[in-house]
Amino acid sequence: MKCPFCGHSETQVVETRVSEDGDFIRRRRQCHSCEKRFTTYERPDVTFPAIVKKDGRRIEYERVKLRASMNLALRKRPVSTEQIDSAVERIEEKLLSLGVRELPSNRIGELVMRELKKLDKVAYVRFASVYRSFEDIDEFKTLVDEVRR
Repeated sequence: MKCPFCGHSETQVVETRVSEDGDFIRRRRQCHSCEKRFTTYERPDVTFPAIVKKDGRRIEYERVKLRASMNLALRKRPVSTEQIDSAVERIEEKLLSLGVRELPSNRIGELVMRELKKLDKVAYVRFASVYRSFEDIDEFKTLVDEVRR
């Protein structure tokens, strides 16, 4: 494994841990050259469905984009990184369990909203207001009333 700090090709694994659910392995590594430590994650290589956008374009699923949209909704909210990671894992498990080769982007949006609703109501409202493209304040009020119940 190449060191992300100095680019040296020799690193040593100093600690290995399996995640609680056994879905990935976390490894702490140390560079032989600069002696800095970094973390790597080992996950099975699986194929996620292609995402079909509203305009018909097909793009590859990207965990980074999913995580970024959730982080944006959860900005300045009291939700831990571990909780977000677990939510992303649940969404990805659902995507894989569907067993389809393509999936409309709105289906992923619905999965994200379901997870955000469990994590934080304010983040859920933030995400839903952008995702559903509210046209007027009444649509927003309806969503807030729904969350209050």
